[in-house]
Amino acid sequence: MQDHALTKTRVDLIISNAKQIITARGHSEKPATGSEMEELGILQNAAIAIQGQEIVSVGRSNEITNRYSAAEEIDASGKVVMPGFVDPHTHFVFAGSREGELELKIKGAGYMEILQKGGGILRTVRDTRAATKDDLLQVCKERARNLILHGTTTIEAKSGYGLTLHDEIKMLEVIRELNNAGPLTLVPTFLGAHAVPPEFAGRVSDFTTLICQEWIPEVAMRKLAVFCDVFCEKDVFEIEDSRRILESGKRAGLRPKIHADELYPLGGAELAAEVGAISADHLLYVSMKGLSEMRRAGVIAVALPGAPITLMVDRNVDARRIIDENIPVAVGSDFSPSCWLDNQELVIALTCYKLKMTPAEAICASTINAAHAIGMAKQIGSIEADKKADIVILNAGDYRFLGYRLGSGMVDTVVKNGRILVRDGRLAM
Repeated sequence: MQDHALTKTRVDLIISNAKQIITARGHSEKPATGSEMEELGILQNAAIAIQGQEIVSVGRSNEITNRYSAAEEIDASGKVVMPGFVDPHTHFVFAGSREGELELKIKGAGYMEILQKGGGILRTVRDTRAATKDDLLQVCKERARNLILHGTTTIEAKSGYGLTLHDEIKMLEVIRELNNAGPLTLVPTFLGAHAVPPEFAGRVSDFTTLICQEWIPEVAMRKLAVFCDVFCEKDVFEIEDSRRILESGKRAGLRPKIHADELYPLGGAELAAEVGAISADHLLYVSMKGLSEMRRAGVIAVALPGAPITLMVDRNVDARRIIDENIPVAVGSDFSPSCWLDNQELVIALTCYKLKMTPAEAICASTINAAHAIGMAKQIGSIEADKKADIVILNAGDYRFLGYRLGSGMVDTVVKNGRILVRDGRLAM
């Protein structure tokens, strides 16, 4: 009789006996909308076979272990296995901190008031300009470890704290070097239009022209960014200047993203649709017309539930309305000096408690829809054959615990590109 053990296909890693595998499958071609966001493709008592950086097969545990043998096997009995978290909106590279502004916010100072007094973004600009590239690399390597411990395996990373061509390029080069070094994947966004620097005070149009005519072409020529973003906001970059920047980025091959309608109903969502942005982010003051235009143009809404908390504003994006309008929703951290939130477990819980999205919707928004929001859904965001083996194992028997528990501590194992980075909640790299 033939020995079936000898006929098994050899792979590098098997994750077996998972109580639940959240595959998020079926949404790689287009992001999930409406009721689709609750279709997580859950497999019970299931397993994953991994070879190199990619998933080979997903199915019932006995079927996988009968077909494959592995150099290493992880027993996920009683645990939830899901795609690595994808964060579609971070301001990851910066120097310094702004803890002193917390007291100002508590005493009633608003975002724009702090900015106009030289704080906020402009404080971080001073610190980031003063930092060397090596300084930024070292601090960002530590930040990457924290993200990985909480299950994040891919992030979008913006520039925007340099506000000179030299310093914006410095930030983007840090992003590139971090991405090349791994293990975290970083997708770069040029955000030279994050604020108006002091040397251009009162000359927004002149600064916009500089960005369009000199900065964007240089960034594109060096292939330092995938996206071009703008802080489209009243008294900063209003609609016409934002349009100029995003259209210049498009001509240079940088796909538009936009900070839209966060502090004021300016019409950023409508502009996102007009320029064909991949996403419009924040959207606390989005109009119904803006949502209609976003749906028509296929723009993804990126919700950032931590941002209003750290801004101390009593308003949240109306995620339920956006979902009801059949607009795909992704969820990000807005990790930045203003919103120091590097824990996607907590982001998902805030999405449930503050935005009233179900745990299933929040998970969809933090995995496959988030991957769409950074143009990577064909590679990551779901657990399917031929995709990257970016996987998180949770110390939980039901996926809903992820939205239910506030805080952290559920991540047991993190696999990135087939490599185990976290074991038993501790870094293994």
